Amino acid sequence: MSTTPQLPGPRPALDARGRWTVLAVCCLSMFLVGLDTTIVNVGLPEIGRALGVGTRSLEWTVDAYTLVLAGLLITSGALADRFGRRRVFRTGLVVFGAASLLCALAPSVGVLVAARALQGVGASMLSPVALAIVVNAMPDPKERARAIGVWAAVFGLSMATGPVVGGALVDALGWRSLFWINAPVVVAALVLTALFVPESRAARAQRLDLPGQALLTAVIALSVGVLIEGPHIGWTSPPALGAYALTLVAAAAFVRVECRRPEPLIDPRLFRHRAFSGAVLGAVAVFVALNVTLLLTTLYLQDGRGWTPLAAGTATLPMAIGATVCAPWSGHLVGRVGPRTPLLLAGGFMTAGGLGLVALGRDTGVPLLLLSYALIGIGFGFANAPLTNTAVSGLPAGRAAVAGAITSTARQFGAALGIAIAGGLVAGTAPAGLAHASRPGWALVAACGASLVLVAFASRPKQRPAAA
Repeated sequence: MSTTPQLPGPRPALDARGRWTVLAVCCLSMFLVGLDTTIVNVGLPEIGRALGVGTRSLEWTVDAYTLVLAGLLITSGALADRFGRRRVFRTGLVVFGAASLLCALAPSVGVLVAARALQGVGASMLSPVALAIVVNAMPDPKERARAIGVWAAVFGLSMATGPVVGGALVDALGWRSLFWINAPVVVAALVLTALFVPESRAARAQRLDLPGQALLTAVIALSVGVLIEGPHIGWTSPPALGAYALTLVAAAAFVRVECRRPEPLIDPRLFRHRAFSGAVLGAVAVFVALNVTLLLTTLYLQDGRGWTPLAAGTATLPMAIGATVCAPWSGHLVGRVGPRTPLLLAGGFMTAGGLGLVALGRDTGVPLLLLSYALIGIGFGFANAPLTNTAVSGLPAGRAAVAGAITSTARQFGAALGIAIAGGLVAGTAPAGLAHASRPGWALVAACGASLVLVAFASRPKQRPAAA
């Protein structure tokens, strides 16, 4: 006998105003999740000075959030399908808000890292569930594509504006304000969710896959952890070699377990489809590029050139503007011509932005910096909607939470990788050498952009009307 809870009767369809109100509420929570992924970056130098820690601890301050978020997203999506999306969504808001208060009050870096991990637990209940709520509220494919474009625009805006908002807060109120700012947003989101977001569940909820969840978490934590600790323990030291071996064993065990389970956490068969695999790999690449950009920019401008947090955050404003303007345009293009064109644009602009900084010097002109950041932001804005739409379209609508979770896992895994790689490039580098040490990072940003061009050709062009 099924133990899946059932709703008390069918729910009447929302009218257009109701559907877009639901989208607005979900976008508010997504803005919160995205903002916390990047807002801390610009405050890292100030946190390091206040708590007396170096680059390695600062990397964990960022990656404790993204690692937990990446590891739990899919399970949170499955829980939402089973127990109710609005219920899990509201629980995530409460956990996220409480963890934010702990971050603001943290007396040491250890407490801060632990509280950031707890923030990741709460955020994992927001990101995929918000997308599932939106997809459930928008049954029309064209309207859904536009809604995903708006959703991606808000998420991209939050990621890109994080450094600007963070810089202003740190300069005016200190680094703890980076976390206090979450409290009023969480309260507003809780009230609006109670008023406007209807409850929904999948027609048939997936069973929880605890072995798969444990192995996925191990793979993500080991692969990112060794990148963070590698510069300090030595890339060929026995602990590092052991970590490499454990990562490979955990990855192999994960694939084996998932292939044998009737309802796996991630169905390996999905990755036989080029479009879905390309969307997931593209999401990793985009967020590696974004987070390499943000961390290298923060350290280079503040430590290498002596800029204030506000000035460093403001320098990324062209990136925020590019992402904000191009993300809804990208969603419109996906609805009209399919994902290939916006992905080609995303790859071209991101590659150009990375190449503009591969010869970065200590006194590189500000116009070149701003132009490169703008190009990367434009690429980021064009990328999110086609990647999200392709991934969500690859699974049945009833499994929308899990579909969104797979893409969101890829994003956060990419974010954690980007922070770890960028931190490893500049770890232990004197301020005068930061520009030169960061050059491979900018080459990586360009390579991530080039990979989106390959993803574009793996995506499906828009079907002809007769075929549709």
